[in-house]
Amino acid sequence: MREIGHWIGGAQTPGASGRRGPVFQPATGEIQASVALADPAEADAAVQAAVKAADGWRETSLVARARILFAFRELLHRNLDAVAEAITDEHGKTLADARGEVTRGLEVVEFACGIPHLLKGEYSDQVSTNVDAYSFRQPLGVCAGITPFNFPAMVPLWMHPIAIAAGNTFVLKPSERDPSASMLVAKLYAEAGLPAGVFNVVHGDKTAVDALLDHPDVAAVSFVGSTPVARYVHGRASAAGKRVQALGGAKNHAVVLPDADLDNAAAELTAAGYGSAGQRCMAISVVVAVGDAADGLVERLAARASAIAVGPGRAAGSEMGPLVTAEAADRVRGYVERTDARVVVDGRAVVVPGHESGFWVGPTLLDGVSPASEAYADEIFGPVLSVVRVGSFEEAVALVNANPYGNGVAIFTGSGAAARRFTREVSVGMVGVNVPIPVPMAFYSFGGWKDSLFGDTHVHGAEGVRFYTRAKAVTSRWPESAASDAALHFPTAR
Repeated sequence: MREIGHWIGGAQTPGASGRRGPVFQPATGEIQASVALADPAEADAAVQAAVKAADGWRETSLVARARILFAFRELLHRNLDAVAEAITDEHGKTLADARGEVTRGLEVVEFACGIPHLLKGEYSDQVSTNVDAYSFRQPLGVCAGITPFNFPAMVPLWMHPIAIAAGNTFVLKPSERDPSASMLVAKLYAEAGLPAGVFNVVHGDKTAVDALLDHPDVAAVSFVGSTPVARYVHGRASAAGKRVQALGGAKNHAVVLPDADLDNAAAELTAAGYGSAGQRCMAISVVVAVGDAADGLVERLAARASAIAVGPGRAAGSEMGPLVTAEAADRVRGYVERTDARVVVDGRAVVVPGHESGFWVGPTLLDGVSPASEAYADEIFGPVLSVVRVGSFEEAVALVNANPYGNGVAIFTGSGAAARRFTREVSVGMVGVNVPIPVPMAFYSFGGWKDSLFGDTHVHGAEGVRFYTRAKAVTSRWPESAASDAALHFPTAR
């Protein structure tokens, strides 16, 4: 059986803790590999490798850093299929979905390649007599990333390219459920010429996470995962004096007004709700059908959900793969079993010939879901689309705004006035207008509001650059003579 170790100091290292975890093939239910689970000593070894590399990398010129990022970008693009295949084999999503994930991660690498421009400071001449002022941004040191199973390539790529381009070193703790993508990325960094220790990968569970959160040499922590864990990470790392951005869970709504193109809305919402088996933090899980839109929309959604081809991610024609673990599949089935809503399409009994032991739940559609139900309140993280019926635009906005999450939301309408009003009134961080999954491009920043974000800074884009750097302001005077007119009062411009 294949054994997956860590990447520390520029080389693969076997696990030394004696603890290992299984890596499943979700389409068959079989264990295909084992991954090392780090203890605090191994986490410390990764951090110390990053500390050792930090001074040299910090002093590396912006142009030299950018050239390595450009080389890394080319290698990642060339090896896109290999990374996507590793994701499919360990996560279960289709190859097309995995390729899309890597491509969106590549966009952040391309953004990071512009670091010489992104780190340009400001300069003011003669702010006072013979006095100039300027500012620039400097790296923090060692940064850590803790990332989820659902995007084993893209979410880490939201973090480490920008952190590294800005002059930091990085320790990544990816999900132990699908660890291979990160190991492939580490090898590509090395091939691109990144110095040993600048990028490290340590696998593990809560033991490894806590070791990074508490480590005195880790300056900043980036996290993406569930809201309870995001709250925990933010609290513990902040208490240890670290800069933290912790992105939590979601309950993303799509409001469909009566004037919307229902055929288009149903097609888009089917893709947004069931893609990656619903295992996306930006998946649409609640459709808010307004007034007369409801009956026609449910009919169209049911037809499309029933037609989705469920199968192994590598199989030609598969549109939706399995869930990541048996526990995840059981959890999703439980929500459907307990619901009081009308089960329009039931995916609990889906069978994939030849893969009966896989972690399968088919597309499921619930109609008449109550906002008081657990199916509405919880982040199910599976292929379950819930339809809530409301009578007006105002009720729809109030429903979205009352939800404790504020990650993503969408509206489907043919009215520009309604769309503009919605984008202004809704209390959510990322909004789509006739776009169901409004993940911003890399040069914007990703992040939600309310219980979907802990900390002040979103990831990638300009906010990502600011998160991984700190500003320094310099006031400078070079007097022409040794004489000084310094006074004891507080200095003012003259």
